[in-house]
Amino acid sequence: MNRGLITSLIAVGAAQLLKVPIQYAKTKEWNLKRMIESGGMPSSHSSGVSALAAYSAVKHGCKSPEFALSALLGIIVMYDAMNIRRHAGEIAIQVNDLDADVEQLAGHHPGVYHIRRKIKLKESLGHQPEEVIAGALFGAAIGGVSAWTART
Repeated sequence: MNRGLITSLIAVGAAQLLKVPIQYAKTKEWNLKRMIESGGMPSSHSSGVSALAAYSAVKHGCKSPEFALSALLGIIVMYDAMNIRRHAGEIAIQVNDLDADVEQLAGHHPGVYHIRRKIKLKESLGHQPEEVIAGALFGAAIGGVSAWTART
C-alpha cells in the first residue's frame, strides 16, 4: 500500500466533498454536482498535491528526492490552476456570450443570421488564488496528520 498516494486521494476526495456545503453557504441551494465538478472552493488539485508534499516532508525530510518531486509537482499544479485553467474559464465565458453580443451589435433577433451554440463551454475550470491557498492548507494538514499517524 502506498500511503502517500492514498493520503493524496483522500485529500482530493475530502476537498471535493467540502465544495458542496461551501457552495450551499454561498447560495443557500444544495448542488451535489459540485462533488464532481472542477473549480470552486477549496481546490482539490491543490489539496492533493499539498497532501503528498506534506506527507513526503514529514516522512522523508525536506531534503529527500520524494519531497522535491512532490513539491515541484505541487508548484506546477497550483500555478496551472490559478493561471492557465482560470484564464481558459474566463475565455469560455466570453465565447458563451459571443452569440448574444453579435446579435445585439447587429440589431437582429436571435438566430437570424447564425445558429446559436446549443452547448455552452464549461466556465468553471480554474481557481482564484484564495481557493488554491485554502486547498493547499487543507491538503497539507491531511498530509501531515497522515504522516504523523503512520506506522514506520
